[in-house]
Amino acid sequence: MQLHYANKKTEEDILNHTASCDLAGEWQGASNKLVQGENLVVLKTLLEKYELKSKIDLVYIDPPFATKTNFTIGEDRVSTISSSYQDDVAYSDNLTGAAFLEFLRERLVFIRELMSDKASIYLHIDYKIGHYVKLIMDEIFGAECFRNDITRIKCNPKNFKRKAYGNVKDLILFYSKSKNNTWNEPKEEFAEDDMDRLFKKIDDDGRKYTTIPLHAPGETKNGATGQEWRGMKPPKGRHWRSKPEVLEQLDKAGLIEWSSNGVPRKKIYADESDGKKKQDIWEYKDVQYPLYPTEKNLDMIKMIIMASSDPGDLVLDCFCGSGTTLQAAHELGRNWIGIDESEQAIKVTKQRLVDIPSDLFSKDMKYQFLEQDKGRSASDVTACMPHAAGL
Repeated sequence: MQLHYANKKTEEDILNHTASCDLAGEWQGASNKLVQGENLVVLKTLLEKYELKSKIDLVYIDPPFATKTNFTIGEDRVSTISSSYQDDVAYSDNLTGAAFLEFLRERLVFIRELMSDKASIYLHIDYKIGHYVKLIMDEIFGAECFRNDITRIKCNPKNFKRKAYGNVKDLILFYSKSKNNTWNEPKEEFAEDDMDRLFKKIDDDGRKYTTIPLHAPGETKNGATGQEWRGMKPPKGRHWRSKPEVLEQLDKAGLIEWSSNGVPRKKIYADESDGKKKQDIWEYKDVQYPLYPTEKNLDMIKMIIMASSDPGDLVLDCFCGSGTTLQAAHELGRNWIGIDESEQAIKVTKQRLVDIPSDLFSKDMKYQFLEQDKGRSASDVTACMPHAAGL
């Protein structure tokens, strides 16, 4: 399924006819790059000049939401940023309709080419335009690589005057490059009512527990988990969760509960559980005192990075704004590339990186700052390190 609109380019046109650029600075040394430039031409440059095809392991982007709004950095929003650029426009979100969709689609085509086979992308978008963006992402990444549409609860209920329900959410679209995407199952702690609801049984020692079937979907005819155990086979169309010898060990350890009619189930104790599977509704509220307009919750970005990448992986945010993604990647031991055209975004990002406590790092976390077509010589652009003067 494809979305059709005026002036939609072919992927071939996008890949072959998008301009690239020169970046002032040496692309070497530090593993992390902060690039000031128009992200479409920078993405093309990363793909062709710096040979990063299939090298990006995770993408998080929070592009404009087609709101017809100019976002500024003013005194009511920013108290820690130099007054020399307060009240400046941080970015303009003026594209709407088909123009906005094509703006985003062009960048997503290059992002896909940069993503590795194990990579995922999380695209944060407004609920008003998100359903159109999903069709674009289905087209670019394949509907089979759609993983979730995630509802993010962004604020407390507000009393809107319009004749509609109040809006407290936005949308995150989660896709992977392939079926081999990195996945580190995120878990949440059980609330007290979860414990009472899910672990209703109590053993002789007073420990709360529940039980689960010893078998799982999928028939195994030749493997050990399809064989007979204790005179019984798994139900039709299913297989044992463990080999018969492992089931025997579990039973000897008292971790299998037998029903009155002889059906075995595995015991799961509340105090040994690592939590419950994270679901697709997230409550990560907007930042109360943001450094930058539309700044997103750092804990949410960290959760995404931990779930869909491993230490040492390369994370890309080509709408990096205030640098929240870069900070999260930095603190979690991932390498990163951040891109933004806004002078204000770059200043805020540099300040954010300065303020990261150095004791959070287990390795040298230098980064390189580069600019698009500014006419500066390589000697004018140096590798930067947090807490260094002039960052």
